[in-house]
Amino acid sequence: MRMWLKWQLGRKTGIAIALTIGVVAALTGPLAEADDAESAHVVDFRVLSDNHSVLDVYSPSMNSVISNDILRPASGGVLPTLYLLNGALGNEDGVGWLNNSSIEDFFVDKNVTVVMPVGGRFSFYTDWQSPDPVLGNYQWQTYLTRELPSAIDQQFGSTGRNAVAGLSMSGGPALDLAVQAPNMFDAAASLSGCPAPSNPFAMAGISAMIAGGLNNPFNMWGVPTSHGWYEHDPAVNVEKLRGTAVYVSASAGRPGPVDRIPAGAVPPFGGIAVEALVNYCTSLFVDALHRSGVPATISMRDSGAHTWPLFEDQLREAWTTTIAPAIAA
Repeated sequence: MRMWLKWQLGRKTGIAIALTIGVVAALTGPLAEADDAESAHVVDFRVLSDNHSVLDVYSPSMNSVISNDILRPASGGVLPTLYLLNGALGNEDGVGWLNNSSIEDFFVDKNVTVVMPVGGRFSFYTDWQSPDPVLGNYQWQTYLTRELPSAIDQQFGSTGRNAVAGLSMSGGPALDLAVQAPNMFDAAASLSGCPAPSNPFAMAGISAMIAGGLNNPFNMWGVPTSHGWYEHDPAVNVEKLRGTAVYVSASAGRPGPVDRIPAGAVPPFGGIAVEALVNYCTSLFVDALHRSGVPATISMRDSGAHTWPLFEDQLREAWTTTIAPAIAA
């Protein structure tokens, strides 16, 4: 049964066991100068359907062209913008919102421009302190808060109201982007993410996840306990979210109807463990919300196993309760 909380959250049990399993299951520089944003530009624009297009944008900070899936109503117009982030592999493998959910249908009549960048595997959508030999020069915070918005405005226009949402790997970073760019986002949502990355268990899980892709996790925010981990922790910087409409959600990790798992199918043991980990991480962020008195919409659920149906249900909930009202969509 779903539990809605505005100001109360019960303590979770079995944390240490869930965290240990979650870490195993997860093994599977400075901001750019202002003129960098002015150099970002549209390279190509392809219309795939009445509602779906692809916008290729040159990123000066990463010296690369980033493709972005765009959803807009057929009626067009100048609309607010939702930056919707993908999971661990950044949809580079085709596993993302468009192929694994029905959000294209959901947004078909919504007055919003939905922008989904393709790329950024294991990036946590942040500016890495050092280039990675495998991943390259990751400057995703700069791209998402400076470069891409200027290209969106150039191509479609904007009302100036923006939201950001992410799932799993990108859930915590969605809130962090709102912390780092406080004047940009009117709403931010974490869907089964980890918005308390400087917690020791979270640092271990995140480092293991990045290392599992044969990348060096210390190139992101430095070695664990370095200042960067705290600077990009929404739970530590929760006061900076005051004035932003915040939605946060996670599940206890038990499979349930929301997951739509076929009868007789093998339970998603990896998803169960990961959801238990992010549930604990999310509870730390919720505790920080309570201590600070920063308002938020909190949806902690009894069931859900880190599946795409769960993420989609959370997004629909976030849209209705938090995002749409905040951006006047």
